[in-house]
Amino acid sequence: MRLILLVLCVLVAGSAGAAETEVLAKLDALHGKRAEPAAAKELEAELKKALTATPDDFDLVWRQARLLQWQADGATAEKLKKVLGRQTWDAAEKAVKLAPERVEGHYYAAAGIGAYSQAVGVMKALGEGLEGKFNERIDTAIKIDSDFGLGAPLLVKGRYFYELPWPKRDLGKSADYYQKVIKKHPEMLRAYLFLAETLLKDDKAKEARDAIQKVKQGSVAYDSAEGQRVQEWAKKVDADIEEELK
Repeated sequence: MRLILLVLCVLVAGSAGAAETEVLAKLDALHGKRAEPAAAKELEAELKKALTATPDDFDLVWRQARLLQWQADGATAEKLKKVLGRQTWDAAEKAVKLAPERVEGHYYAAAGIGAYSQAVGVMKALGEGLEGKFNERIDTAIKIDSDFGLGAPLLVKGRYFYELPWPKRDLGKSADYYQKVIKKHPEMLRAYLFLAETLLKDDKAKEARDAIQKVKQGSVAYDSAEGQRVQEWAKKVDADIEEELK
């Protein structure tokens, strides 16, 4: 009898694990199509359903932060970006508490703080004491796994040095972080976009043009939604560079 019960327990546990893996695989597949409105809507619904059943599942919580960060990243209205940035931060902080040794929570918390800070204004964010919280999270993410998301923690740290007001701004450090990503993940188009913006601000328009060409000519196969977003943003940066070079 004990043997039968043991076998049943193993079978049930195996089924539960398979079901969870299946749910995560579905969420990741939908995430890959997140630029499509229907897929994005389904992703939100599936995440909500899964989190209702298991609200403290780390793998679900950090995926919720990932979706919120994507939405905050693309938000153009300051009010919406502020709300989504805060929601990203909150979801990611929950992930940090659930698994402090994992990179995802720390990274998305920093990204959420960054989006929130952009929305309220960097000077106000500094006044609210967010710089220390941001650096704590992003530095921890870099320490755990700087290659997460094709070097995403390094990109966020580089953007931090770009966004800071003078005299805190350091365009040289900003560019160095992007170059680290490019060296290891040359397919990451956002690294070239950020590098182009940094070089342009640093009065290096010709070098910025070279960087933006990498975005325009690059493949989006690594992540079509991300790549297409970056290439769309690159159009304005490209125009700014050409204007500077006249």
